[in-house]
Amino acid sequence: MSNALQLPIIDLASPDRFSTANSIRQACIDHGFFYLVNHGVDEELVKKVFEQSSNFFSFPIEEKMKLAIKNHRGYTALYAEKLDTTLTTKGDSKETFYVGPLADGLNQWPLEEDLPSWRSTMETYHQKVLSAGTKLLSLIALSLKLDEDFFGKVGALNEPLGFIRLLHYPGSGDLDSSSEEVYGASAHSDYGMITLLMTDGVPGLQICREKSKQPQVWEDVPSISGAFVVNIGDMLERWTNCLFRSTLHRVLPPRQERYSVMIHPFAVYT
Repeated sequence: MSNALQLPIIDLASPDRFSTANSIRQACIDHGFFYLVNHGVDEELVKKVFEQSSNFFSFPIEEKMKLAIKNHRGYTALYAEKLDTTLTTKGDSKETFYVGPLADGLNQWPLEEDLPSWRSTMETYHQKVLSAGTKLLSLIALSLKLDEDFFGKVGALNEPLGFIRLLHYPGSGDLDSSSEEVYGASAHSDYGMITLLMTDGVPGLQICREKSKQPQVWEDVPSISGAFVVNIGDMLERWTNCLFRSTLHRVLPPRQERYSVMIHPFAVYT
């Protein structure tokens, strides 16, 4: 059983930066998750990203496998990943596409004639979300009683390892029927500093705030239109000596198909 959870809402455009930083601090201590609004990523761009994502995932599997993942870029098929390696199930019921940092030339792209504007859309989104994330990290620095340019000064943002991860969760009616328990994304915590997630509004995301307690208590994270769901990763939990929490989370297999896009881990391992 799970309960619906109302996470704190952080306004990235608020002029009161210290009040916002204090709100972020409390959110990271209490939940490790919060909503981010007024982040500067245009609604039309987000809509276009979801349209382009749907266009790619609707291709036949043979076409998608032409861009099979290498150098952590490209396509992974349904059940190819399993985030909770303790499970005996065949894998998570999702397919993904990874786009890494734009400058290193390692990304794989669909052909322009197959998916016009696909590459330019993802590149624009990558840049816009990195910009929002960088502004957020300055507030996170303030929330830790540090200078707001702290992460930049120590070199953590010299080469941000921001990966776009497009995700498609087929609806339960499109999956192979099986008696085993399969998750859209099995329970895990993220490994970087922060993750910024945008969903299409279809429910499924849950968090477990007390990951060491048994039995685990899972809470639903409702979607807020236009807001990022932001969560803290393992690296920031470690950097803050466990003051901020890297919260366990999962995605249940949705009844209808679900799309989301995230960018993480957001920072160099320094």
